[in-house]
Amino acid sequence: MFPLSHMMKSFIRKGRLTVIDADGKRHVFAGTPGLEVTMRLTDKRLYRTLVFNPELAAGEAYMDGTMRFEDGSTLRDFLRLFSINRLSLGSYPLQKALRAIKMRFRKRQQSNVKGEAQKNVAHHYDLGNDFYRLFLDENMLYSCAYFRDSGETLEEAQRNKLRLLASKLCLADGMRVLDIGCGWGDLALYLAKLENVHVTGVTLSKEQQKLASERARQAGLSDRVTFELRDYRDVDDRFDRIVSVGMFEHVGVQHYDEFFGHLNDLMPDHGIAVLHSIGHMSPPGMASPWLRKYIFPGAYSPALSEVFDSVERNSLWVMDLEFLRVHYATTLAHWAERFEKNRERVIAMYDERFARMWEFYLISAEMMFRTGSQLVFHMQMSRKRDAAPIVRDYITDKQREYLEREKALNLTL
Repeated sequence: MFPLSHMMKSFIRKGRLTVIDADGKRHVFAGTPGLEVTMRLTDKRLYRTLVFNPELAAGEAYMDGTMRFEDGSTLRDFLRLFSINRLSLGSYPLQKALRAIKMRFRKRQQSNVKGEAQKNVAHHYDLGNDFYRLFLDENMLYSCAYFRDSGETLEEAQRNKLRLLASKLCLADGMRVLDIGCGWGDLALYLAKLENVHVTGVTLSKEQQKLASERARQAGLSDRVTFELRDYRDVDDRFDRIVSVGMFEHVGVQHYDEFFGHLNDLMPDHGIAVLHSIGHMSPPGMASPWLRKYIFPGAYSPALSEVFDSVERNSLWVMDLEFLRVHYATTLAHWAERFEKNRERVIAMYDERFARMWEFYLISAEMMFRTGSQLVFHMQMSRKRDAAPIVRDYITDKQREYLEREKALNLTL
């Protein structure tokens, strides 16, 4: 077990981790009282790989079944314990040294040049619409929901999120709206149902573009809502409003100036852009190596300092900034619960290893938002400081107005 035992002694500062090694021997690592987890390792190679690349090795071990949990412990318990103690892991001398080396190459890890961006998106979003229907809400929104009340359903919370975003766009009759990274189209359709606006959604996912276009046709909105299979960098029209939800995480730090510069070019002086993105409250870093390899190639959730740095260079006013902190943890918990209920169907579509991979993804992501450093932010931007009202009450007032309009139009969830 050495050198794994040595690292574990420094790692577990809160709670208790019992590791049963490949020979059946128990090793106990304990800090202050807290969560207790029992884990069995059946492959001796893990004694080394878990030391040199713990996040990647742990995820792969769970996928392969060489890391299991016993005595009533679960994967969720382990990932929660891991997250609670993550800072002590980062301070372990070997991990600090390896991180310093990896930071030198992080730009290569976030490459999203044209063509490569298409492949990165296809890796995740083109798994098939039937797969995503197994755990997303009925309208297939694949981003952080907004829970105004803890008892709300996932569908209600996702509608809250659309209403919140719409209120920050300050829409008016006849406006042209661009939705960058439009997903399966629900935000674009929602905006067009509430307001007389024309919305263009762009995505790099063939599966999303196909379904979104069909949804627009079924809703009778094809004349005002279109979805294109297109890189946002190839868009050269002008738009009064721009919104982007859950796409910025796929841009990459070295492309931030390109992103915000293009937003600036696409808007008139009093245009408004609203960005919904994952970020983190810690200094600049790197994406999880496991997440980057298996789930989101090229992805990275930025530190806020990295975002503001680029916004400033591109002469954009930040008119409003809002943080959704535990909302994504709650969203992911809903997804994980729905996924688990449909686990056998996932295995039938793919296999057991794939199901384990997605279990690890959904639960580990939840822990990033529940006990880690991840958050979601809304950033409202314009070329002009007064493009939106200077008193923030309008955001709340507009949400109330839209809620009444939804009822009047009988917009079901």
